Amino acid sequence: MRALRATSNPFADLHHAETPFLLPNAWDHASAMAMAGKGFRAIGTTSLAVAAAVGLPDGASVTGDETLRLALILGSQPFLLSVDAESGFSEDPDEVGEFARQLVAVGAVGINLEDGLGSVDRHAAKIAAVKAAAPGLFVNARTDTYWLGAHGAHGAHGARDVRNGAETLSRLDAYQQAGADGVFVPGLTDAREIAALVARLDVPLNVLYSPTGPTVPQLGDLGVSRISLGSFLYRRAIGAALDALDEIREGREPGGRTPTYEDVQEMGADIADHV
Repeated sequence: MRALRATSNPFADLHHAETPFLLPNAWDHASAMAMAGKGFRAIGTTSLAVAAAVGLPDGASVTGDETLRLALILGSQPFLLSVDAESGFSEDPDEVGEFARQLVAVGAVGINLEDGLGSVDRHAAKIAAVKAAAPGLFVNARTDTYWLGAHGAHGAHGARDVRNGAETLSRLDAYQQAGADGVFVPGLTDAREIAALVARLDVPLNVLYSPTGPTVPQLGDLGVSRISLGSFLYRRAIGAALDALDEIREGREPGGRTPTYEDVQEMGADIADHV
């Protein structure tokens, strides 16, 4: 018997619209408010940016406090917030469930949990613990079969290639059974593999946008429900800053869009009320 999932809510409903649900990922209050100003009803966070901002590694379960602090800032804003929580910042399912409860308390409606190609049973237990502690929280269960490929299955030595549909489906089925509301396969870009996976799943499929992969309309035609941007916008922002530095140093006028000082001040006007 499959675990019960959250009842329908505005965030869950976005995964069942006629067009794919495009989720931009913010890294601070200003970036989130700028994205909300473009009409996005829901915004996610990106763990890479949270970690990079404080000089810590991503995916190492060391930024739980920083992640919760950002959720506190963004959770009361006029958009639906989904939080990238890496693998839950603990290997103890009960501790992951408690972290999820804290996210709900500050206004988050979704959580992204990655398996890092670790134990399937342990990740399923984390999902079940989150659903027990925070039943209304939308759990997006991520598997890294395509993202980490051969490098993550058994470490650098003796690794086996897990970039195949059977391994992916086996993991995702366990996560569905545990109560995941949606599943996420970053690194999956082949159209035929995407369509085949959609046909086999009982919950919405989330993929990570790739500039070299299918477009948003094409992903919609394949049956993808949610398209995340992950750290892409954050990395593009850094790239734009570096491009501007090069242009200024070379005596050229910087190109691209530059919000005014007042624009950015307005984006962060109410931050003092949430810290």
